[in-house]
Amino acid sequence: MHPLFHYINQYVLISEEDFEIFKSHFIQKKLSKKQYLLQEGEICKYLGFIVKGAMRKYYIDEKGIKHTVNLYVENWWAGDRESFVMLTPSAYNLDAWEDCELLLISRESTLKLRNECPAFNELTLKLDEQSTISTQKRITSSISLTAEKRYEDFVNNYPHFTQRFPQHIIASYLGITKDTLSRVRKKALKK
Repeated sequence: MHPLFHYINQYVLISEEDFEIFKSHFIQKKLSKKQYLLQEGEICKYLGFIVKGAMRKYYIDEKGIKHTVNLYVENWWAGDRESFVMLTPSAYNLDAWEDCELLLISRESTLKLRNECPAFNELTLKLDEQSTISTQKRITSSISLTAEKRYEDFVNNYPHFTQRFPQHIIASYLGITKDTLSRVRKKALKK
């Protein structure tokens, strides 16, 4: 069975018939490593479900420094939700960190799916709840935790990310420098 079917059924039970309706709203897309799904200034026309590969979302500040906002791997959704919903230009870049296989869904298709497949509404609600909780934890972490604790939480929550993304990307995601991350990792290895 399709990876998206298994993913959906972790959140809501969906029949194979409903899944066929669901799946008909997606288009397949392959991205090569370093290829963009979205670039700053574009409107996010699609949200992507990652079937295979890894991606990152980042923005570039006025000094030209890249700040990693999100990291994505298989069975994660990638995109700029604000741009997708509000149809406004994105402040972010979204690129493939590895070769990727995606299933893309447009805003128009998400609106159609709300009417055609009630399980989609339930799935969206559960994913929104999960996203809000995750964002809240990340904000609290970045405001109040030490670099050591942020890295420890990152490794505990996303152990596979340390194998998929280089240290400078992880440091950017944690809001610390590469040197700080190097010191934190050495300290953690001594424990």
